[in-house]
Amino acid sequence: MVEFAKRFIDKECLIYILTSSSVQQGIIKEVSDGAILVESGDNVQIINLDYVQRIQEHPRNKKGKKKAIIFD
Repeated sequence: MVEFAKRFIDKECLIYILTSSSVQQGIIKEVSDGAILVESGDNVQIINLDYVQRIQEHPRNKKGKKKAIIFD
């Protein structure tokens, strides 16, 4: 999972968390052996990779703007 997460460094992503069924959004700044450092505005979060279910680059429309509604 670490090697796959490293592909998303410096990209704005949606990170799906397994236990809380929540989605975190932000720019992945760093990936280490057990955690991801995510920057969202002025906030910085560290997310444990053991609880990450899925990482997805934030979808954009044809004009390059972020989609407001995301259907999965």
